[in-house]
Amino acid sequence: MANFGFHLQSRNMTLNGKRALVCGSTGGIGKAIAIALSEMGASIVLMARNEIKLQDTLNSLHQGTNQVHEYIVADFSKVTDVKSKIEHYLESEKNIHILINNTGGPPGGPIAEATLDAFQSAFNMHLLCNHTLTLAVKKGMIDDNYGRIVNIISTSVKQPLNGLGVSNTIRGAVANWSKTMANELGAFGITVNNVLPGATATERLASIAQNKAAKMNKTEEEIMLQFESAVPMKRIGKAEEIAAAAAFLASPAASYINGINLPVDGGRTSSL
Repeated sequence: MANFGFHLQSRNMTLNGKRALVCGSTGGIGKAIAIALSEMGASIVLMARNEIKLQDTLNSLHQGTNQVHEYIVADFSKVTDVKSKIEHYLESEKNIHILINNTGGPPGGPIAEATLDAFQSAFNMHLLCNHTLTLAVKKGMIDDNYGRIVNIISTSVKQPLNGLGVSNTIRGAVANWSKTMANELGAFGITVNNVLPGATATERLASIAQNKAAKMNKTEEEIMLQFESAVPMKRIGKAEEIAAAAAFLASPAASYINGINLPVDGGRTSSL
């Protein structure tokens, strides 16, 4: 067997000496990613608006030699707040090597009933905050010769989901922003990729099931069974499974993967 000098069990899957900024990290997928990256040796900077939950996540992170974990309190509904907080943090001359862009999805509902304010709010929280953070951290990535930007979006990027009109629209915009950024930053060794979670056991999925059950006069259990039956693997995904995909893309092993949309959905998305 040919030996290409590539071993996933070696340094290609460690993040020792790297610093990761994980957004929306107080629960669900964001928290799972922060934990996974800490287990790979990265120092974690959590960012979310709830300080109590940030402290709880901080205490959940793996603590190894030379790892220093921190958090930043920031409100993603206010782009100026995110901008000022990340700029203040970077004044400490601590470069970010891994950026996980992750924010809770917009409220559900038909697109024909969506207000302009709903679109503007989602655009600010997802695209503008992603862009603001990327602009802030890319110089440090270039200086330290290591950059990974992973955007947690949705399978709606490939296949719009019924009843999520605003989310479908904004997620698509983020995916195109990401691909364009990947094309421009690739020359500096910075990769930009998207992870597209399917139905995942999080508070957001529970909320979607609750709303759908009320509209369809069904129980939440019946709605969850519908979700499961739509997945070829016949189950809902776990936050840790999404985190594993994001962690791989953040690792040295993924150095030549750039500009992709990676569905992590048990095969539910019909398109290639």
